[in-house]
Amino acid sequence: MDRITISGIDVYAHHGVHPAERELGQRFVVDVELWTDLEAVARSDSLRSALDYTAVHRRVCDVVAGTSFHLIEALAWRLCRELLTGFPLERVAVTVQKPNPPIANFLGRVAVTLERGRETLAADGAADAT
Repeated sequence: MDRITISGIDVYAHHGVHPAERELGQRFVVDVELWTDLEAVARSDSLRSALDYTAVHRRVCDVVAGTSFHLIEALAWRLCRELLTGFPLERVAVTVQKPNPPIANFLGRVAVTLERGRETLAADGAADAT
């Protein structure tokens, strides 16, 4: 399976456990890896049949900015579902980074990566039906 990577999607949003995080907001950086068959598009060299990176970027930004979760794990999961349902992909990996987490004496960043495949959607649908 072929892979497209889009790194460094920078979005200001309101996710976090602490009320101040949810009220004031902060930066989040998202990287996505998208698995799909690129053979036909590579052979044709045609934008018409290619995956629209701009549309993927827009969807990620809309979800990150338009939702509010306590945990970046939940945000990453939502992004996986949105990308798998909205684009012709077999598998996705989503990394959500919190560049400035509210941790005393910590200058690093925290990141969570979730990887899901199309089979996840079928399993989620079965779970939703019960």
